[in-house]
Amino acid sequence: MITVKRFECRQGGGCCYVLSDETKECVIVDPGFNTPQERQIVSGYIAENGLKPVKLLCTHWHYDHVMGNRFVTDKYNVKTYIHPKDRGLLKFTKAVCLAFGIRAEDPSTDTVDIVEGDVITFGNSRLKVIHTPGHTEGGVCFYSEDDGMCLTGDTLFAGSIGRTDFPGGDMEKMKASLKRLVTELPGACIIYPGHGERSTIAQESKTNPFLMI
Repeated sequence: MITVKRFECRQGGGCCYVLSDETKECVIVDPGFNTPQERQIVSGYIAENGLKPVKLLCTHWHYDHVMGNRFVTDKYNVKTYIHPKDRGLLKFTKAVCLAFGIRAEDPSTDTVDIVEGDVITFGNSRLKVIHTPGHTEGGVCFYSEDDGMCLTGDTLFAGSIGRTDFPGGDMEKMKASLKRLVTELPGACIIYPGHGERSTIAQESKTNPFLMI
């Protein structure tokens, strides 16, 4: 069974997740943290629980979700798993952060491509990759059928959706991605978004105004 630990990243406002199971292997998803304090909080949780990070997973490239990539890959010697349509943007992280007055390092280029239908494993757990373009061209969600949960990145939030007015965004593609999620995933599926609190597919289908399209 997967244990989900959520961390709020103050500078960018995103959420980082550490997913682990009974084997103590874990994956780190969207490490948008950048301050020494936040690094200590996340690494402290990993150390205190005896976890072994084996992969870094990216739902998409935006600076507020990858600022901590370099810290994670250097500290834990893991590779970065990202969709090829977003992979090339990693090299712009430092420059984009500087534009927002934030000092950050470019993420490692030692990456592994992930595409629609791939299955990412850690310990006894499996996460299916669902390609959900709209917020970015290479946006993905990570779905565990066994645990009834899905990390939706900046595709689907509780009560809202990711913006489509950034470069690489596309509202028509976003609509198609959202339709996939609400029709292919069970209503009881818990969603863990890239910003904000968790919800369920059923709750969003009933109340999210962007799903009434």
